[in-house]
Amino acid sequence: MTPVTILVDADACPVKEEIYRVAERYKAQVRVVSNSPFRVPVSERVKRVVVDDSFDAADDWIAEAADARSVVITADILLAARCLKAGARVLKHNGEEFTAASIGSAIATRAIMADLRAGMDGVGGGPAPFSKADRSRFLQALDRVLVGMG
Repeated sequence: MTPVTILVDADACPVKEEIYRVAERYKAQVRVVSNSPFRVPVSERVKRVVVDDSFDAADDWIAEAADARSVVITADILLAARCLKAGARVLKHNGEEFTAASIGSAIATRAIMADLRAGMDGVGGGPAPFSKADRSRFLQALDRVLVGMG
C-alpha cells in the first residue's frame, strides 16, 4: 500500500512541528508547501516544496497532488473543497475536519463573512488566537485520520 502523504498549506500553519512528529510515528510522507522557504527537519519523509509567489500557487500545487492517500492540512476553505473532490481528507489547524457534508456550509459562511467585513470598513477582528486546546484537538484528529487510513 502506498504511504499516506500529508500535504501542508504551510504559510500560516501553526502545527508544523506536530505534523512532523505524528508523520514519523505513522511513517507518512510530508510535503510542506509554501511561497517562501521554511526550515523542515532533515528526514527522508519530509520535503519542502517552494512554489512561485503567484496567486494561489501553493493551493494549486496541493490540490493537484491531493488524492485518496492524502491528508491536507489547511484553513483555506476553497482549497479544502478542491482537495475533498480529489478524495483527500482535510483538517484545519484546530483539528476540525472538512467533509463533503460540511464544506458547502463552510463556503457559504465564508461568503457571508466576507460580505459583512466589506460592509464594516475594516472594523472587526480575525480568528480567535490559536490555543493549547486547538493544538491538542489537532493532534487527536490527525492521529484518528491516519489510523483510519492505515
